[in-house]
Amino acid sequence: MIIEIHEVSKSFNGKKILDNFSLNIEDEHSYVVTGKEECGKTTLMRMILRLEMPDSGHVGLLGDYKYPFINAGVVFQDDRLVPGLNAVDNIYMVSNKIFRETITEDLLKFLPTEVLKLPARRLSKEQRRIVEIVRACSIPSDVLIMDEPFKGVSESARQALIPYIREKQGKGPLVIFTGNTAGLDFMRKIEL
Repeated sequence: MIIEIHEVSKSFNGKKILDNFSLNIEDEHSYVVTGKEECGKTTLMRMILRLEMPDSGHVGLLGDYKYPFINAGVVFQDDRLVPGLNAVDNIYMVSNKIFRETITEDLLKFLPTEVLKLPARRLSKEQRRIVEIVRACSIPSDVLIMDEPFKGVSESARQALIPYIREKQGKGPLVIFTGNTAGLDFMRKIEL
């Protein structure tokens, strides 16, 4: 087991978002955490990443005594690209363990060559999202965690990206937080 979420609860402004929620996220498994808007998907993701603390309950990462944090490839719901850097540099900057050639090969599976040289601010919303997904999948990590990764992405791009993400998942777990579970039938579905 990599991540243990045990009876976590969280409220904002008196409104309970999560109530005694538990889940074990294990190696070599894929999970889609779904539910209506504002049901706590992003909050739960932020707890796993230790960006948010639960009001009660516990999130254990790889055995807390051994690992104080989790090494994750992450796609956040909001855009996290550096506007002035091109696609390759936006990915290369996050890890010195990946090669520009490998990054370029992966990006060319989804984007035309000329797009790779443009600064991120000149990319379309879909192109930016693709760069964020490739970046998350390029980082050597224990787990892939993605919050609405296909937001703003066409159906054809989504269908091409899902097998790419699965391939890059390796032996670690994959957790996608989304309201739209189309094409994610291979994942364990967790309703919030």
